[in-house]
Amino acid sequence: MIRTPHRRSALFALLTVSSLAAAACGTATPAASPTAAGATTAASPSPAAPQADPGVGGGEKEVGALKPRLLVSHAGGLALMDAATGTVIKETSYPAFLRLNNAGDGRHVMVSDSDVFRLYDTGIHAQPHGDHAHHYEYTAGLTDVTFEAPKAGHVVLHEGRTVLFADGTGEIRSFDSDSLPGPPKNAKSAKTDAAHHGVAIELADGTLVNTQGTKDERTTVQAKKGDKVVAETTDCPGVHGEAMAEPNGKGEALAFGCENGPVVYRDGTFHKVPVKDAYARSGNLAGHEESPIVLGDYKVDKEAKPERPTRVSLIDTRTDTLRLLDLTSPYWFRSLARGPKGEGLVLTYDGKLRVVDVAKGAETAAIPVIKPWREKDDWQEPGPAVKVAGSHAYVSDAENHTMIVVDLATKKVTNTYSLPAVPVEFAVTTGKAEAPKDAHAGHDHGDHGDHDGHDGHDHDGHDHDGHDHG
Repeated sequence: MIRTPHRRSALFALLTVSSLAAAACGTATPAASPTAAGATTAASPSPAAPQADPGVGGGEKEVGALKPRLLVSHAGGLALMDAATGTVIKETSYPAFLRLNNAGDGRHVMVSDSDVFRLYDTGIHAQPHGDHAHHYEYTAGLTDVTFEAPKAGHVVLHEGRTVLFADGTGEIRSFDSDSLPGPPKNAKSAKTDAAHHGVAIELADGTLVNTQGTKDERTTVQAKKGDKVVAETTDCPGVHGEAMAEPNGKGEALAFGCENGPVVYRDGTFHKVPVKDAYARSGNLAGHEESPIVLGDYKVDKEAKPERPTRVSLIDTRTDTLRLLDLTSPYWFRSLARGPKGEGLVLTYDGKLRVVDVAKGAETAAIPVIKPWREKDDWQEPGPAVKVAGSHAYVSDAENHTMIVVDLATKKVTNTYSLPAVPVEFAVTTGKAEAPKDAHAGHDHGDHGDHDGHDGHDHDGHDHDGHDHG
C-alpha cells in the first residue's frame, strides 16, 4: 500500500563556530564557514564538545602528488596518519565512541558523535582542472562544522551527493559532496514517518530511496520523487544496510538487506530475491560501481547473539538471485569490502583476507594478514576492519593495534605499522572525490541492535553503517 509521507522537516542545522587562531607561524587561519540558510550558529561549544583544531583548513600548499591518509578513532580521540607509512600527522584528544565515514569529497570524514556529525579535514585535496588535477595539502584536523542529527547514523555517498540519516528523528539531509566544508549546496531534506535505525540514498535523477519503520519494527523501503511515493515494498523485515550496483553496464540498482532475503530496486521497481531459508539475514552489504553483484553477509540463526557465519551471499541485481559461497571460516560486519576491480574481500577469523570472484562465485586467493581472531560479544569492542583505497587494502588488527597494507594487484602485504592506540574504526582518504556510483562500496553497517554490525553495521535495535550486531 502506498502511503503519503509526512511533510518534510527543516534541514538539520549546520552549526559553525568562530575559527580558532592559528597555532603555528605561517599557518593561515581559515575564515569561519558561512552559515547556510535556515542554519544556526553556536555561540560557544558545550563543555563536553571538542574544540576545533587550530588552523584547520589553512596553510594551503601545492604538492606534486597526494599520499592517502588514514583517520583512526580510538577511546581517547582521533589520529590522522600517512596511510602508507603510519607516520602520525595529527592527534585530536576527544574521549568518545566515534564512528567514521568518508564525506564524499575525498578530503573530509564525517565523525558520528552521538547526536551530531562532526566534519574532519584530512588535509589533502585534488582539485580538477580540465584534463588534469592540481594537488594540495592543508592543515588537517577536526573542523568546527557540525550537522545536528539525533542518533547520527548512516552516511551514504552516490553521484556526488552525500546523504545523512538521523536515527533519532528519521530526518534525512542530502547535499553536494564538493560543497564541504562550506554551506551545503543544493541541499534537500526529508523525514520518515517515524524515527528508526534507517538509511537513505539519492539516485542520479533525484529519486530518494529510504527505509520506513519504527524503533521496534522495520519492513518497508520506499522510492520517492519529491513527496510522492513512486514505488514501495513492505516485504523486507529487519531492513538494514544498502549497496549500489550497476546491473547492465548502465543505470543503477540498489540492494537492501532483509531477514527473509534481500530486495533489489531497479528500473523504478522493487524485486524480492528468493532464498531457501525461512530466516536469511543479509544486513551488511558491499557494492561496487562497475559490478552488478553485491557482496553480503548471510545469517540463518535468529537466536544467535552473535551468529558467526562462514557463508557470504552474492546478490545478482540483474536477475534478482542470490548465490552462497562458504569460506569455511567466520567473519563479522567489518569484514566486507570491494577491491578496485570489483573483487569481493572478506577478512575471516583465521586472519586471512579472502579474495572472491563475485561473478564466478569462487574464492581466488587467501592472503595471510593478521593473527587469528574472534568477534567479541559486544560489537562496540574494538575488532579488525577492512577498507580499500585505490589498489590497496588496509586491514586493522585491533588486538595488536597495528595496520596492515596489502597491494591488491600483487596480493602481497607491503607494510605493517603500529597504531597510536587500539583502533575502533578508521577511514582512508585519497584527496579525490568518491567514484560516481560508489554508494556504500562497503558501507559498514553492523548488527548492533539485534547484535550484528555497524559501518555496514547491521544491528537489530541499532543497525548502522556496516555492522551487523544482533
